[in-house]
Amino acid sequence: MVLTDKQRTDLHAGIYEYLLSRGPAFAATAEALAQADPEARSSNSSTDNSKTDGNDDEPSNSNGTSPRKTTPSSATPVLEKKWTAVPRLQKRVLELERQISSNQRIHAHRAGFSGGTASAPLDSTTASGGIRERRMLPRPPAQHSLQSHSSGITALALHPIYTLAASGSEDGTIKLWDHESGDYLRTLRGHTNVVTSVDFCPKGGGYLVSCSTDLSIKIWDVKDNFVCVRTLRGHDHTISCVRFVPPPLGAVFLEGGKIGSVEGGGAEAAA
Repeated sequence: MVLTDKQRTDLHAGIYEYLLSRGPAFAATAEALAQADPEARSSNSSTDNSKTDGNDDEPSNSNGTSPRKTTPSSATPVLEKKWTAVPRLQKRVLELERQISSNQRIHAHRAGFSGGTASAPLDSTTASGGIRERRMLPRPPAQHSLQSHSSGITALALHPIYTLAASGSEDGTIKLWDHESGDYLRTLRGHTNVVTSVDFCPKGGGYLVSCSTDLSIKIWDVKDNFVCVRTLRGHDHTISCVRFVPPPLGAVFLEGGKIGSVEGGGAEAAA
C-alpha cells in the first residue's frame, strides 16, 4: 500500500496518540515511535493545542511529552474512531451491493436498465444507429410461483386497487392470491365446470364476476364474506367471457350479449 507523506504522518500521529491513551505501559513504545518519526509527536501536539485552546498548564513527563487524559469518555483517539468506522462502511457497502443486485433482478426487463439506472429511454436510438429493443415482456426470474389448482388455469384478473389476484381453472374453482407476497388466500367454489373468465369491479369495490361452461355467471363478494351473492342463468351455450364496463358504468358487466348490473351486493338484469 502506497501512502503519501501526509497520510503517513497522520497515521503515525494516530498511532502515537493511541499509545499515549493506553497509559504508562505503552509510554516507552510511544517514545520510540516519536524518536523514529518526530513529526508524529509534533502533529499530535498541534492537534492537542487546538483542542485545549492554548492551555499550557498541564504537567509534562521527563521526555517532554504531555500525558494523555483518559478519564473523559469523549476523548477517543482518532485511530480508534477510524478503526471502528471501517466495519460500518464495509457493512453499508455490502447492503448497497445487495440492494443493487435486487434492483437489477426486479427491473431487468426494462429497456436500457444497467447497474441500477436506466441508461436510455425506450425505443431510443443507439450509437450504431439502430433502435433499442423494446423489452416490455417480463423476464425471469419470477417474483412468485403460485400453485394450487389441480388443472389448467384458464383465466386471471388483478384487483384495480388491492394486491388481490383471482385465477380460474378447468377444475371449476376460483382461487384468490396476494400477488405482492405470493400468499394463497382462499378458494371460491360454485361452478360445476371449467371457469372461462373472471373480472374485478373497476370501481374498486368488493365484487368479482365469473363465467363458466356450466352456462352460469356468478357474482362473488370478495371483500367481506367471500361468497357467491348472485347466480345468473340464461345462456344456452358456453359463456366464453365476462367483463365489467369501465367507469362511470363501473357496476355494469357484459357477458355474451346480455348486460347485468351489480347493486347492493347482488346483480339485476338491465337489458
